[in-house]
Amino acid sequence: MKILSLKIVFNFVRCYIGFTVNPNRRETQHNRGKDFGGAKKTSNRGPWVMVMIIHGFPNKIAALRFEWAWQKPGQSRILRHIPGIEKRRPRESHFTYHLRILSEMLRVVPFCRLPLSIQWLSDDHFTDFPVERIPPMHMAIRCGRITCKRKTNEIDTEIVSSQNVVQFCDICDNIIENPLNEMITCVNVSCKLVSHIVCLAEQFLKGNEDKGQVIPVQGKCPNCLKELLWGDLIRKKKGCCDIEPDLNNTDAFEIKDLSEDEDNNEEDDETELFTEIN
Repeated sequence: MKILSLKIVFNFVRCYIGFTVNPNRRETQHNRGKDFGGAKKTSNRGPWVMVMIIHGFPNKIAALRFEWAWQKPGQSRILRHIPGIEKRRPRESHFTYHLRILSEMLRVVPFCRLPLSIQWLSDDHFTDFPVERIPPMHMAIRCGRITCKRKTNEIDTEIVSSQNVVQFCDICDNIIENPLNEMITCVNVSCKLVSHIVCLAEQFLKGNEDKGQVIPVQGKCPNCLKELLWGDLIRKKKGCCDIEPDLNNTDAFEIKDLSEDEDNNEEDDETELFTEIN
């Protein structure tokens, strides 16, 4: 999920929300205009630069649902019950309005259960969430330039190496018949936990106030006893890209393209918010 804006801080006038799995290419397209693949609403209104990213969507469908609700909060059955969500308040800028929508979205089901991270790319644009609309504790809020890289080229190497070895679940003690699809391991490098995904999910849900839920938000590893985020476990299993602080980068923000085919890189799905200024 991306929020993009012009680099000037004041007088935000207009916003545009879109979807991409390749932010560098999409940003260039928007800046070059609709004849080069950019959106009609952003054509000839640049330049556009990124100021925030929301990442961690489990798949393209989740990202697109988030994008649609952000675009049309008054039509979304998830958001339309929130008073004043369908239109801007008096003297409220488009940019501030979309940030207000975002702060509401991050606190309602199902969005509040997603393993999302909020990354501001510049101190100049950083805005605190209102005290009454703070995102859930499992969603990290960071600020600074970042780079994006793939931790592994394939899925979890522990799972790949276990394909020809009989593996037993540490929770139910049964054989893991299909490690590639059913097995999960701890993110703690010193922990040797091996279990079925379903078994660990059920373990995490026990004792938490997650009645009726199938996918947990977080839980304690039954082996090393460390508190873990479910999103981190799934990202490790899939070998997804990770976003890390780039302390040595003094240039403009950059995300490297990790895939030649956008449709095959669902773990990197994101949505854009552009804003125009006078």
